Amino acid sequence: MDDITLDAVIEMLSGIRDDVDFATATGLVDDRVLDSFDILSVISAIDEEFDVAVPAKDIVPDNFNSAEGIYHMVRGLADAE
Repeated sequence: MDDITLDAVIEMLSGIRDDVDFATATGLVDDRVLDSFDILSVISAIDEEFDVAVPAKDIVPDNFNSAEGIYHMVRGLADAE
């Protein structure tokens, strides 16, 4: 679980969309920076990189609007396991 850091999440996200500055971007969903396919790619990458499954109830814009939001969601899910 120590491998779940904000930097690791940003690196994972950059592997999905290298045209976005995830360190500073907010409103990723609200501003349509990430589309539904990107969200599915992020969920898949979270499972592969951190061995954390994202349940359907957690697939909400607030959890995906920023790298920090994604980090907190993943960290919370990992801590709950």
